[in-house]
Amino acid sequence: MILWLCLCWGFSPSAAQPDSELMARYLEQQLLADYSIVQQVARRVPRQAKFLQRLETRPRMSEFQVRSTIISRYAFTTVSCTMVNSGSEAREAVFEMQIPAAAFISNFTMSIGNKTYYGEVTGKEKKNSTDDKERHKIPPSPTEGRENGYETFKASVFIPRKMQARFILHYEELLQRRLGKYEYTVSIRPQQLVGRLRVEVNILENSGIVSLEVPPLRNSKQKGNGKAEGDVSPPPSTVIGHTKTLAKVTFNPSVVEQTRIARNGILGDFIIRYDVSRELSVGDVQILNGYFVHYFAPTDLPPLPKNVVFVLDSSASMVGTKLKQTKEALFTILQDLRPEDHFNIIGFSNRIKVWQQDRLVPVTPNNIRDAKKYIHNMSPTGGTNINEALQTGAKLLNDYIAQNDIDARSVSLIIFLTDGRPTVGETQSSKILSNTKEAIRDKFCLFTIGIGNDVDHKLLERMALENCGMTRLFQEDEDAASHLKGFYDEIGTPLLSDIRVDYPEDDVEQVTQNFFPNYFNGSEIIIAGKLINRTSDKLHVEVTASNSKKYILLKTDVAVDLLSRNDIRGVPGLEDGRGDNNYIERAWSYLTIKELLNSRLKSDDSQEKESLMEKAKSMALAYNFVTPFTVLKMKEAGLHSEPPQEAFISPSTDGIGEKVQSLQGHRAPPGIRRGQDKQRIKISKTSADGDPHFVIDFPSSKFSVCFNIDGEPGDILRLVSDHKESGVTVNGQLIGAPAPPNGHKKHRTYFSTITILSNKPERSYLEITPKRVILDDGERLVLSCGRSAVVRSRSLEVSISAYSNITVTIRDSISFVILIHHYKKPAPYQRNHLGFYISNSKGLSSDSHGLLGQFLSHEVKLLEESLNTSRWEAGQNQREALKANPTNTLKVKGRLVPVVWKQRRIYNGQQEVDCWFAKNNADKLIDGSYKDYLASHPFDTGTSFGTINSL
Repeated sequence: MILWLCLCWGFSPSAAQPDSELMARYLEQQLLADYSIVQQVARRVPRQAKFLQRLETRPRMSEFQVRSTIISRYAFTTVSCTMVNSGSEAREAVFEMQIPAAAFISNFTMSIGNKTYYGEVTGKEKKNSTDDKERHKIPPSPTEGRENGYETFKASVFIPRKMQARFILHYEELLQRRLGKYEYTVSIRPQQLVGRLRVEVNILENSGIVSLEVPPLRNSKQKGNGKAEGDVSPPPSTVIGHTKTLAKVTFNPSVVEQTRIARNGILGDFIIRYDVSRELSVGDVQILNGYFVHYFAPTDLPPLPKNVVFVLDSSASMVGTKLKQTKEALFTILQDLRPEDHFNIIGFSNRIKVWQQDRLVPVTPNNIRDAKKYIHNMSPTGGTNINEALQTGAKLLNDYIAQNDIDARSVSLIIFLTDGRPTVGETQSSKILSNTKEAIRDKFCLFTIGIGNDVDHKLLERMALENCGMTRLFQEDEDAASHLKGFYDEIGTPLLSDIRVDYPEDDVEQVTQNFFPNYFNGSEIIIAGKLINRTSDKLHVEVTASNSKKYILLKTDVAVDLLSRNDIRGVPGLEDGRGDNNYIERAWSYLTIKELLNSRLKSDDSQEKESLMEKAKSMALAYNFVTPFTVLKMKEAGLHSEPPQEAFISPSTDGIGEKVQSLQGHRAPPGIRRGQDKQRIKISKTSADGDPHFVIDFPSSKFSVCFNIDGEPGDILRLVSDHKESGVTVNGQLIGAPAPPNGHKKHRTYFSTITILSNKPERSYLEITPKRVILDDGERLVLSCGRSAVVRSRSLEVSISAYSNITVTIRDSISFVILIHHYKKPAPYQRNHLGFYISNSKGLSSDSHGLLGQFLSHEVKLLEESLNTSRWEAGQNQREALKANPTNTLKVKGRLVPVVWKQRRIYNGQQEVDCWFAKNNADKLIDGSYKDYLASHPFDTGTSFGTINSL
């Protein structure tokens, strides 16, 4: 028996069938739908259907099932198909399955009658590649089947009469995040109606699943736009169920439901989209059995300004729909540009036409209007001079960057679109690549778009790879306008630049790419690697990046809990995980192989290319992946082998979560004391903390003064008011809680929010709560208090020590520290709250005011006659003197203030302070009464005592 097996680089649609055959198959399936067992189907055919059955010349597909398990974005997919030959002679059966181009096939088995064949991944020999292609008669495809992101796997066998064949295909892929969603797609194109058709997808995301959706089935004409139009309901018979971290989606259409979708069995793509819970932190780091994977996709970041040059093909081949749709897309894209962006447009054919010579223009209504006119008047003519068009675009962008005082952290890029190959000027691909790389010089990124079947895919892909960009290819008959707009949406909102992810060199090895020039909204950065020391209890992670005017440093220690075993084998939908497949290890191998393939594609050195190929081949063989350097060869199993079962290749659920420490909701593991993460803060005693208790330290007088403010819940107290001079204001908002039993107070109050405003040299404000920090200097940034981070701009630095404190430094001369008080099991009279401490007040003026600010430049005297100095002279310590003389008098700005000696605990009770306590809400100690220090809102600046202003 001869088996034909090939991986085709393009989808070949089946030949058109006459309507009578379609109707025959439809009627046959309708008549036989009640007989689900293969043998019954073969025997019990109603007499009136026998004639129709004779019209069917190919084996009938009785079963088509897809089962997928997605764990932390890594998808294991198994496709099972059964075909029955009920005829009187052997017939050819073709199993054909479209799989994502980014996926790797990991196994294939089939049984024909009582014989079983299994696939073995072996290295591809270069000398046989030409012969293989000729022997299998694979038709060449200029687009290599990648125009819609899919490749076609095809297996062809002859099934003996009255027998069946079963095919089981396994493939794996790491889902990519685009436009804020992961998209998992299954192609359902059996090309005939199927008695039992079922798709089952199980998803496990420890971070939490959000925004789960199943849009209608998508046909090839709709691929790539990422948006459903019209009806947005799931396909018929779809069942969706999910908890916070688990989801199960099934699609099980009956024959009747299949015919309503497509009578030819080409139903389309079954799609699942979802996202996971996340926040601005170092990301989601997961560790399992010595391997780690790190997902980084921050949210709530302001977009960076863009400098973008659109380079558009206007050659004669763009005539008609392609140019029309390109214009439509550009009209929408121009409308989406932000006021801080700059742009220009270049049209090219055999001539290069620049819209605005030697400059990029700002986004204004007039410039957008004029740009639309220019695009509208573009007409297709001439050849395709790709080299000169890119050289012109690169020079335009380079000159603009060099000659203008642009924002250092703005993102510059070229978006290049063509439908063909170079025909004018330099036409040699290698020369175009080297010229482009030399012109760009790593200063910005190039994004390429190809439309149609005649485009040089390899040239566009390599140009993008060599210049930190991405490429997209679209079929000529697809909706190019929506594709272009969708692609621009992916790259149109840069949030971070120069992202670097670091781990201790002594702790990790074989780490995938860890530097990224840009991070775009809705995407995700993924890094994976191996742990050197598997017995370590933590992995330190640091992420550095730039965001507009701010430098960001995020850091944390990821716990590696080697003792606990959170076995989830009983989780519904994941029962079939078996073997020793470590999904994180396979994600690492997947990423590593992809990077080796890309590096080889970019390399011009033959020895380096050979070395990269061997590395990729070796790893692909180790993990049983079919790649461009490996092939799948079929071998017959032993005589006593069992037919292939539905042994779905999915990761071992043994211990999922046991060593998988998600940073979402991360807590310190056993053996790591949280106190180790808390920095020892050297600050003055001047503070407002607790209920709230105020302490003012007078170092030159060698004593401290303290007082309480019995405010009301909701009151906003002015702590520091120096808006007029230094531009700094600090306010604190109170939250209420019941008083402890048998206490003298009717209620307690704590600081729930601290607001810090700075107006010099630029306006910015901070809003701090026990859960998060909001920094707004014209661009809003949200940080979690549960993640260590550093954000630095020209005049402001915010440093967060996770679960401990926030340090705010203004112009290197003013520093405040805010302590975070969290209660694991709070009593009724306790609330999570903040404490405010002044670390450095040198930059505040002598005119600063507020409940604390008014004492920073003024001394308070303790009247000598009220102090029993004989006890000091007798050698007794200060505490003994105070105990002996518990009542004294302070002199403050000419006012006499009676005080008593007290002890206060600050810094979370870690330090005890001896102080003179002023009663009655600091009566006579502070200027006016405490009600004079009530702000009208958190951003009330109060430029001087008794006046109110707003920022």
